[in-house]
Amino acid sequence: MNPQFSQFMLPEALVRGLEKAGFETPTPVQAQVIPLAQDGLDLLVSAATGSGKTAAFLLPIMQRLLSVRAPRSATRALILVPTRELARQIYIHFMRLASLTRLTAAVIIGGERHDRQLAALRRNPEILVATPGRLLESIQSGAADLRDLEVLVLDEADRMLDLGFAEDVLAIIGHTNPARQSLLFSATLHHRGLAAITDQLLRDPRVLVINPVREGHPDIAHQVILSDDTEHKQAQLLWLLQNEPAEKVLVFTNTRERAIALGPLLVGQGQRSVVLHGELDQRERNRVMGLVHGGQVRILIATDVAARGLDIPGVQLVVNFELARSGDDYLHRTGRTGRAGEKGLAIALVGPKEWNLMESIERYLGLEFQARAIPGLKAAFSGPGKRKGPRKSASKSRAAPAADKPRVKERERDRKAIGKRRQPTTTGEAGLAPLRKKQ
Repeated sequence: MNPQFSQFMLPEALVRGLEKAGFETPTPVQAQVIPLAQDGLDLLVSAATGSGKTAAFLLPIMQRLLSVRAPRSATRALILVPTRELARQIYIHFMRLASLTRLTAAVIIGGERHDRQLAALRRNPEILVATPGRLLESIQSGAADLRDLEVLVLDEADRMLDLGFAEDVLAIIGHTNPARQSLLFSATLHHRGLAAITDQLLRDPRVLVINPVREGHPDIAHQVILSDDTEHKQAQLLWLLQNEPAEKVLVFTNTRERAIALGPLLVGQGQRSVVLHGELDQRERNRVMGLVHGGQVRILIATDVAARGLDIPGVQLVVNFELARSGDDYLHRTGRTGRAGEKGLAIALVGPKEWNLMESIERYLGLEFQARAIPGLKAAFSGPGKRKGPRKSASKSRAAPAADKPRVKERERDRKAIGKRRQPTTTGEAGLAPLRKKQ
């Protein structure tokens, strides 16, 4: 049974802030992280998006700052995140929880005016929420001072590494107080670049694996609809948008070009939709997300990088127009629905070239997609045949050649490879599927 927030002995102002913000019972992440963070320990935490980790690190930080007041001459806590949207969302969480305190915070991110952020830094906020690039610029210019930092949080560290921020993060760590407390949160602890960060950041950390990313979400139903080609997928997607009673829908593509192509197609069919991709400037991103949060549009078409860190309440349907490239990416996408006790539906449109990838994701996550067909839009493609027992890759599901048939001619490159180690083609710890090329 989870403890109540009262067991954390938080200051009265924070307890009232929690009540005002609607918090009742701690999530598993909060129940495990808060007491250890209160004890001043370094933590390495694996927790999925949407698990309540923001409050898990904000509350101990705020308690510390309220309990031990210090001259407002430098930043005392830093929360480093991979995306601007996530930084803004954490700041909003802070403002809700700190509404009855005098704690101060500022957001330092790219895409915003330098003069406004310099003015915010001159006010010596106790907490900074920042993205690596802009913060490093501020440190190097002398505008930000982290020498007295007491707590450093790296949130969504795996995605930070995916976006190429490793060098910036290490440089920022080098400018901080070595005696600080450090907390690192990541969806997976198996990212190949994570060790370099943890070695520099953490000292004898406690490792917590809470609701690991590979655990299925009990409130999300996973369905697969087979498709013949892109045009067929477009017709199926339009049918789903017209017939599924979801108030908010997320549609994922693997490329910016595909997302841009889908936008006008859906709008032309009367579907209120907008597109979010990595090449949008900050003003356009703000406009797009304003339409989504304001309810003016129902459908957000997005790429993985552009959607990372977004918190969109009320998403009831997630459609993989193009199947995610890995099991972890699939769960990042589908984890946008089924939140706060609500039911969610995740649908993957899978063509012939995505069959192997689909089965890799099934094996890695230990789930089985429920097959579904749309009336009048059933695919001619039906998979490699009936599947029984453990999932097998489509490439391995064909019947073995009869004994009296000649064997296939041995390839020249196979003879040359004798004695050499072969790279595994099955799913690895990081959730890489056979067809995945992204590192």
